Amino acid sequence: MAETCPRPHAFMIALPYQGHITPFVNLALKLASKGIIVTFVHLEFIHHTSSQSQQSSSNLFSEARECGLDIRYTTIDDGFPLEFDRVLHSDKYWESMLRDFPGRVEEFVVKTIQSDDPCLAPFLIADTFYTWPAAISKKLNLLNVSFWTEPALVFSLAYHMNLLKENGHFPCKDHVEEEINYLPGVEEISTKDLMSYLKAADPATTVDEVVPKAFEEVKKADFILHNTVQELESETLSALNKYQPNYAVGPINFSKTLATDTVSKSLRSELDCANWLDSKSPGSVLYVSFGSLVQTSKQVIEEIAHGLLLSEVNFIWVVRADAVSSGDTDVLPAGYVDEIKDKGLIVPWCTQMMVLSHPAVGGFLTHCGWNSVLETIWCGTPMICYPITYDQPTNRKLVVDGWKIGINLCDETSVERKEVAEKIKSFMSGAASESLREEANKVNAVLQNALERDGSSERNFDQFVKDLKAKLIAGNE
Repeated sequence: MAETCPRPHAFMIALPYQGHITPFVNLALKLASKGIIVTFVHLEFIHHTSSQSQQSSSNLFSEARECGLDIRYTTIDDGFPLEFDRVLHSDKYWESMLRDFPGRVEEFVVKTIQSDDPCLAPFLIADTFYTWPAAISKKLNLLNVSFWTEPALVFSLAYHMNLLKENGHFPCKDHVEEEINYLPGVEEISTKDLMSYLKAADPATTVDEVVPKAFEEVKKADFILHNTVQELESETLSALNKYQPNYAVGPINFSKTLATDTVSKSLRSELDCANWLDSKSPGSVLYVSFGSLVQTSKQVIEEIAHGLLLSEVNFIWVVRADAVSSGDTDVLPAGYVDEIKDKGLIVPWCTQMMVLSHPAVGGFLTHCGWNSVLETIWCGTPMICYPITYDQPTNRKLVVDGWKIGINLCDETSVERKEVAEKIKSFMSGAASESLREEANKVNAVLQNALERDGSSERNFDQFVKDLKAKLIAGNE
């Protein structure tokens, strides 16, 4: 009887950004494949955006349900109209998410539990960046699982904010580079490699305020899941385990579960680049993308654009209409698309995994978002790194200094077209490229092995499910 009642029922709420939604959807599929009931909660505007991009209003998990997975999909209002620009007005948006959203979540969870089968044992899985899971879990007597979608190194740096503060490294001193060598499980790291929100002298934005609050609250979580691999960050994870149960279960996007490939996680329409790539020789194309969210200056885009032309390599470049911080939607230099002819393909969005895994692609010029890093490693592709903000500078350190599977686009803060061209040329040809690819293949093998039946991520996931069920049963006795 204990195996069927109580039966775990996860309430899952992702942060409303592509880089967080993708691993959350895959985690939902993984949990359901282990017999856990999942109620997956999207914000209404995310559901609307996703439905528009897929030109379908069907249930996100309908095919997964047909495969026998018990995933219930629903939406919750964030208090703003669909047309409100949440990126442009991020301060106003996050002020409301801090103040009003927790009440909406609590009301939703209470209502669902009341209508649920009493044999179910509800628990919460929320993004670590949310500030409310601990309070809601305590009030409703739920287990609180925090899901961290970035590397353990980034988690540990934010988790130890108090130590950084004590040592004068939070906030960092302006333009002063110092080495940090006192954090448990973290090798020496320079202040220049810290996340952008650890460098803000005052909370410059509401987002800068959210992070310290979120990391105080995560210390109350029952379990913490990490979208990384034990072998790649073993010391960091071991140190974190002394505080709370932490489980490296990544890369969750590639877990071998039912229906993983039938669920589209993209919030944008994806263009098919296969025909263009098929016309190019193996390893000759550089893929360029700065992700789904971050913005840079028009000057940087122009220098990279001219650098790509000067390098004379073939390239696919994902250029979003909202890629520059000035709000100018004419992102590229005038006449650029005509100038590149067949050397380059400019697209607003594409299926990144299809591009990275294509034989014609020899490298990726990336902003170092964690999903992009994992996808690139999964395909054994070397990287040119141009981190912009958030966790990206710290991810760059892992890629370039730690695993040696990438190089920096520019060593200084400025981006200059001749330097860009030279870096791309040497990166796409010669011994340096071979060395990077060899290392990329080694790290790729670590990821692949972790997801095998007896791999570390599979074992950790099974241990998490076992520990979760034991705690749920104990709580119901």
